[in-house]
Amino acid sequence: MRRRRLAYTIMMGTCLTLFVLSWTVVRLWSHPAAIAMAVVALAIPPFAAIVANWNIDRRD
Repeated sequence: MRRRRLAYTIMMGTCLTLFVLSWTVVRLWSHPAAIAMAVVALAIPPFAAIVANWNIDRRD
């Protein structure tokens, strides 16, 4: 359980960091790069949920 929670936290932290940086910093230099970063950030949460719920019946 601890490893799954750590992996979920890292993935969601990466998601939030990408999203915030894309629209506060990167958009000043490149709009397409900011949009690409936001799209990648939007793709992370489903995978984070899969990792967090992976083999939920087993105790780690």
